[in-house]
Amino acid sequence: MAQVLNEIDAATAKRWLDTSEAVLIDVREIPEYQQAHIPGALLVPLSAFDPNKVPQKSDLKVVVHCAMGQRSAAACEFLQRQGYTNLYNLQGGIQAWGAAGLPIEFAPPAPPR
Repeated sequence: MAQVLNEIDAATAKRWLDTSEAVLIDVREIPEYQQAHIPGALLVPLSAFDPNKVPQKSDLKVVVHCAMGQRSAAACEFLQRQGYTNLYNLQGGIQAWGAAGLPIEFAPPAPPR
C-alpha cells in the first residue's frame, strides 16, 4: 500500500523554518542551487541522492523542495520507502516560494570580462 505524500504550501514551510520545526532539503542540482536557493536549505541533489544526508529526528519535520515540486515528490517517496517519516513536499517548489514573496538568495552577477 502506497503512503500518502504530504504536501504543504510555502507559507507553512516558512513558518516551520522560522520556528525551527523543520529542516529544508533542496534536491535540485548544484548549478540550480548556486544560481538561486532558499536561505538555510540543505542541498542533497536528486541525481546523487543520499538519504543519509537528510536529518532524521522524530521531532523535526523534513520539507523537501525542487524547482516546481516533481523531483521533490520523488525524493519524498524514496525517503518514505527508507523508513523516513514526518516528510513534506513543498508544493510548487522554489517557484511557489518566490511567488509568495519569500526570501531567495541569488548568486552575485558574474564580473565583467
